[in-house]
Amino acid sequence: MNDYYDEVKEELESWERSMKKKSSMFSRSAKNVQTRINRAIPERVHALVTNSVKTMVQAVLKGNTYTVKEPIQNQSMVFRDKQARQAIVTYKRVAAAEGAGTGAGGIFLGLADFPLLLSIKMKMLFDIASIYGYDAKKLRERVFILHVFQLAFSSNSFRKEVYKRMQNWDQASTEKNKFNDEHDWKAFQMEYRDYIDLPKFLQMIPGIGAVVGALVNYHFIDWLGENAMNAYRQRIILSESVEK
Repeated sequence: MNDYYDEVKEELESWERSMKKKSSMFSRSAKNVQTRINRAIPERVHALVTNSVKTMVQAVLKGNTYTVKEPIQNQSMVFRDKQARQAIVTYKRVAAAEGAGTGAGGIFLGLADFPLLLSIKMKMLFDIASIYGYDAKKLRERVFILHVFQLAFSSNSFRKEVYKRMQNWDQASTEKNKFNDEHDWKAFQMEYRDYIDLPKFLQMIPGIGAVVGALVNYHFIDWLGENAMNAYRQRIILSESVEK
């Protein structure tokens, strides 16, 4: 078990470095390209993403939309990691099938993919929270889930801010773990929109949409799942070190 913990800690150190790294020249150039792409994408697409993200954030905060499983208690990290990886594989398959189906339908079904994929991502995060022993019925845990989502789908500069807020989550005051629904969701949706715009826009192109949709959705779920696992593993290890 100690050997496995050492392995996990090494993975977390590498993950932490990636969360804190500065934006490269390539990333800054890509951001400029992204800005030009945003101007070319129809406004109704931007509006749909904005509304979908706002609805999702409000649903998570209210806690009455997503099924919350009982948190798994008294299990090893090995068990939790295995369960989490199995869940991620399942959700990747679901998301890939959904992306292929909506991508094959061009722009109209492509637009439907935004809220569907958000729902799949959130369901997975709620499941992973319970796997690592955290009760998503509690508001602070649902806010943590939103932070995990932000961590995965943000620019480097914004990601560093989110990661900093997530540090010592269990020891921080309740005030620091709140989500300002009037302000934070706007930054939330802008970062998410910029992150996914280009690949999801390609998904709406007839002929390649199905392939792009499957691959992009598969990748997004994989990336989100990896970040979720590391976020919860880090919380567990930090909590155990504090208890000692």
